[in-house]
Amino acid sequence: MALARYKRVLLKLSGEALMGDRDFGISQERIKYMADEIRSVFDLGIQIAIVIGGGNIFRGVSAGSFGMDRTSADHMGMLATVINSIALQDALEKRGVQTRVQSAISMHEIAEPYILRKAIRHLEKGRVVLFAAGTGNPYFTTDTAAVLRAQEIHAEILLKATRVDGFYDSDPEINGDAEFIKKISYMEVLEKQLKAMDTTAISLAMDNKLPIIVFNLKQKGNFRKIICGEEIGTLISSRVVE
Repeated sequence: MALARYKRVLLKLSGEALMGDRDFGISQERIKYMADEIRSVFDLGIQIAIVIGGGNIFRGVSAGSFGMDRTSADHMGMLATVINSIALQDALEKRGVQTRVQSAISMHEIAEPYILRKAIRHLEKGRVVLFAAGTGNPYFTTDTAAVLRAQEIHAEILLKATRVDGFYDSDPEINGDAEFIKKISYMEVLEKQLKAMDTTAISLAMDNKLPIIVFNLKQKGNFRKIICGEEIGTLISSRVVE
């Protein structure tokens, strides 16, 4: 069995990642793929927490831009993350992975309330925990929720799954000569206004020295490779050591 570098991690998934080739909603093929990738890491004995966005169903920021009250829009976005969490829970449990959804908004019939000590106990018992509904507050993204939850559960690292390999010095889809950035500091991300995560999330991670790896989940096996110590994606940390 491969040796794991980490014991407890938090995986941040975007809602859009669940769409696959669809324009909206949840692709069954895509969610099955993600569940398989998570199971491959779970089998190493790793404690896994997950935060999923809701952009495949509803995005509060976008709704706010066309006139909806931002607080109402963000509450709708939080509910979208609960839908995604329940869908991933179902896919994981079909693969024999015990899973719990904890919501920052009370909805006792379908999810546990977020209770830190209970979440940690679930992790210690070998259950995957999905943190839904963001922070429970408007104006905060699920990226910020992921950093917050990672800090609270004392995760060793936050893994941000994206559609690209990591950070580039410019948009690789526009500039074919864009240079890949293997390691970068929090301050450089803020100064260069790189968009893989919002500034509040990066600032919170920087204040608490939480390392982040931005990587491409579409490449099969990347999640497991990172857990086993391979240098995949872009590492964001306090200082860049070459």
